[in-house]
Amino acid sequence: MSKNDPTVLSETKLNRAKLWQIVLFTLNNSSTNIYLFAFGFVVYYSTGLVGLTALFVSQIMGYIRIFDGVIDPAIGVLIDKTDTKFGKYRPIMVLGNIITVISFLVLFNIHGLGEGMKIPVFLLALVVHKIGYSLQATVTKAGQAALTSDPKQRPIFNIVDGWVTTLLFTGGQIVVANLLVPKYGGFTPEFFKVFIPGIMIISAVLGILAIIGIAEKDNKQYFGIGEKTTKTSFKDYWAIVKGNRPLQMLTMAAAFVKFNAQMFGDQVVLMILFGIIFGNFGLSGTISLVLILPNLLFTTFAATIAQKRGLRYSYVRYLQGAVVSLALLGGLLFFANPGDLSFSNITLWTVAFTVVFACAKGFTSTPSGLALTMAADVSDYETSVSGRYVSGMLSTMFSLTDSVASSFAPMSIGWILAAVGFAQAYPTADTPLSPQLRMAGIVMISVLPLVGTLIALTFMKFYPLDKETMESVQIKIAAMKQSDPSDDDNAEMPQVIPNTIPAMND
Repeated sequence: MSKNDPTVLSETKLNRAKLWQIVLFTLNNSSTNIYLFAFGFVVYYSTGLVGLTALFVSQIMGYIRIFDGVIDPAIGVLIDKTDTKFGKYRPIMVLGNIITVISFLVLFNIHGLGEGMKIPVFLLALVVHKIGYSLQATVTKAGQAALTSDPKQRPIFNIVDGWVTTLLFTGGQIVVANLLVPKYGGFTPEFFKVFIPGIMIISAVLGILAIIGIAEKDNKQYFGIGEKTTKTSFKDYWAIVKGNRPLQMLTMAAAFVKFNAQMFGDQVVLMILFGIIFGNFGLSGTISLVLILPNLLFTTFAATIAQKRGLRYSYVRYLQGAVVSLALLGGLLFFANPGDLSFSNITLWTVAFTVVFACAKGFTSTPSGLALTMAADVSDYETSVSGRYVSGMLSTMFSLTDSVASSFAPMSIGWILAAVGFAQAYPTADTPLSPQLRMAGIVMISVLPLVGTLIALTFMKFYPLDKETMESVQIKIAAMKQSDPSDDDNAEMPQVIPNTIPAMND
């Protein structure tokens, strides 16, 4: 019987989770993502109320993300070494959320400080925020390796995450663009007094639900091969990173995918696209509402493909779809003008743009969610090769490359806008459309994401963990759990997963 025969995997004792556990733990990503959404308004707060220049803020935001990446490996080691009566992941989730709350309380009250204190406190608050955010966000990737090892269950995380994230971000954009901004006259102190406490409450509630979801699986018996897991010292980490090819390829691809997703969600980019090119920033909330169902379908379809053909197959196909749709989006925006996009008087142009924008956003952003689950595959691969369970460190390697590459999102926006005359302040809805702003918008929403997608596809050519390989990984891990280290016969147990897997072509 072939090791890749489905019946072999079905007979293997896998760690499976209950559906409600997967659903609730998914909310940890939503708990951190809501802060990511709020972070998009820091630029308007810091330039409009604190008085910092746009170019300075854009560069600082980029450097802070690089700092985030630098500290992430240390956070990963902290998670791997954590062993309390409350488990490995839950204490980190609580600590991360508390630190993030404190950082936002400081960050959005800087405008009341003296001039000499604003920049130092601003920088300190950003640093503290990134520490708290990284602590909680890292658990999203690391915890999945303990939650379930069933290849058919893992994509369920992507379905739920996609639905919740879509509803959360869409609802947030609608509330901001169509309710809070009109009510408070823009990004005013009154706006932030309502907006920021709301973010904190939503994040805390989602975090508590996620803790309930992971509670049973936050136990040593679900970590790698349980008590038989090989102990890992600090000197072993570099060897693990150096020898894990799936980690290397996926982290690089995921970094550029995250960069693309950030460009599509950045509030400055949305302001240029809808507030200036189309002349109505409120359209950003309206189109978010229109795209709820398409976004959910994109996410569900990606996970369904992953269940049948594997996560790698789904990831690559979506990147290929992004290449086509991003090119079409750039072409449409070249001819767009204020008033062309209207949902009260729907025209063929409105339909065409909505379809293309939905495809560009769906194909570009969905792989970012798939990578969360693929990180668990990489962790299992390492366990099958070395017997080590280092999900924390492996997960933060994703964050490291993600942070370094995605730091170029705010930096790129700052450089591009400075080049067209907006070094001191960002464009607003009152800024008139110019050829330079149009090209800036096209570069940010189409050209740069297209280049990033092509680079990600190149790395995925060399990512080896397809469906068949992951089935072999789970079979081997199950055999390792059942083996008796004192039994000499086990020394001859065949290696289902070699240390180096050859690259595959699509």
